[in-house]
Amino acid sequence: MNRGKRPKIKLTITDRRGKTGCHRGHHVGEVFDYDEDRGKICPMAMHCAFPYIDILRYGGSLPGQPEGCAEFCCSDADVILVFKAEMENC
Repeated sequence: MNRGKRPKIKLTITDRRGKTGCHRGHHVGEVFDYDEDRGKICPMAMHCAFPYIDILRYGGSLPGQPEGCAEFCCSDADVILVFKAEMENC
């Protein structure tokens, strides 16, 4: 990892498991740059994403997940969008 420069993180919406559509209009297939698109991503999803982003950026990994990747869901029980976070080289 390059000191002083945080690795780029890409967020992709991969699935929806809830009964309703996203209240912010997000949909499966949408892709975001975590740093560049923060204002475009639902705050509930950002709240859920932050711990995973932190883990990836500081060299951690998650059990059962490929290195440099993390999958998580937003916290809206009606919507339940599934996100995949990937570092540049995932």
